Amino acid sequence: MKLLSAKQIHQWDEYTIAHEPISSINLMERAALLCVEWIKERGYHTCSIRIFCGKGNNGGDGLAIARMLIEQGAQPTIYIPESGTDGTKDFQTNLHRLQDLTANIYFLQSKESFPFIAKDEILIDALFGSGLNRPLQLLSAELVQHINQSGAKIISIDLPSGMAVDKSCKNDAVICADHTLTFQNLKRCFLMAENAVSFGEISVLDIELAPGFLATVDTVFEIVSKSQIHSLKKPRNPFSHKGNHGHALLVAGNRGKMGAAVLASRACLRTGAGLLTANVPEEYSPIIHTSVPEAMVIAREENIQFLNVYRSIGIGPGLGVDADTEKILKHILTNYSNPLVIDADALNTLALHKDWLDLIPAGSLLSPHPKEFDRLFGACDNDFERADKAIALSTQYPFIIILKGHYTLIAANGKGWYNNTGNAGLAKGGSGDVLTGILTALLAQQYIPLHAALLGVYLHGLAADLALDHQTMESLLATDIIEMIGKAFGTD
Repeated sequence: MKLLSAKQIHQWDEYTIAHEPISSINLMERAALLCVEWIKERGYHTCSIRIFCGKGNNGGDGLAIARMLIEQGAQPTIYIPESGTDGTKDFQTNLHRLQDLTANIYFLQSKESFPFIAKDEILIDALFGSGLNRPLQLLSAELVQHINQSGAKIISIDLPSGMAVDKSCKNDAVICADHTLTFQNLKRCFLMAENAVSFGEISVLDIELAPGFLATVDTVFEIVSKSQIHSLKKPRNPFSHKGNHGHALLVAGNRGKMGAAVLASRACLRTGAGLLTANVPEEYSPIIHTSVPEAMVIAREENIQFLNVYRSIGIGPGLGVDADTEKILKHILTNYSNPLVIDADALNTLALHKDWLDLIPAGSLLSPHPKEFDRLFGACDNDFERADKAIALSTQYPFIIILKGHYTLIAANGKGWYNNTGNAGLAKGGSGDVLTGILTALLAQQYIPLHAALLGVYLHGLAADLALDHQTMESLLATDIIEMIGKAFGTD
């Protein structure tokens, strides 16, 4: 699913108006009706309702919602902050329609005119929508603060007012909604962790915008779809043998961190690698032999020869950051030509030797979490900046960046794919080690690197989702994810 910019969202409305055809005011009616149906389904129409409307089309939506609620027996009160303008044409049309039904419309001239809000009331935020392109100031910012401090339940229409589709609003005045009713599709702003406090529970309302528009636009970002993932899976030849599915090498584990090597190894084998060799300190090799008997072991102390016998190499989980890690990472970067999976302490070691970035083989997968990303590529002020930097780096270097998060971003060749599987149970030690094993196995099976990244991240999250049939987010362990990889593979 394509993630549209604010400009493209507006263009989709215009395209629908021209091609359905439908007038803009009737398209607004369609959106408002869906919002009212959502409100009624939850019984909120029986509560005391206050609706705050700006003078743009988002405010026009709010006025249409107010009119429809009145027509169905509710008695909302409407507030419009004065901005010194008449408002858009559709705003004015809906204001005139509403004035025929109620006198409960108040224009807010100053902070002193803000209403008292009780905690048991319902507030509908229709101040500013996806067209906002600058931080809120003066009266608008003060009103947002007043609404947020009320303690009442807040429902935002389209976007929480003050939030922008395409850029960070960190530290700006933004409505903190309990629910956001957005139209037609998700927006990129809803995929950013820094915005989660503001948008609450999101409901996407299908206002039947003309689907043909999506074929006319290119986007930098999209959300990975089930159908896309299904098309990437490669069926196994029934006459294949272990050599057909690749020999993987995992360089992982150290004193006190052998669990990372075990988790990555199990995940690698469970994801289909034909052979696996684990490179660990010799004194800890019995841990691999006993906990992952399917794997072979090479002692860390031995200089790994004939690297190209391995179809893929994953390096980093539990490795530690020391001279030995530097030595083995440099050796692999210098002598291996196939794509690597680089994670955890291998990334932290790279951050100490940034000139080694030019040695990374084409198609390699780097899987940092935000702090690792910042150590390696420089500090970022917000989630948007970090994601945009990942996209820019993917055009500068021939590797793929997997920026981990609730919506993990895969950045490659100047484009970005957000993954929407997974849950908060993954926020636990070992989850990233499992992902390293999965990615290493897919590369061993000769998946195209981008396909390995998309499929691996999706399966990792899906396995965690499927594990919730038996666990909760609190109780979910990395081993539970591994045990559900097979079911994830079999899910269409």
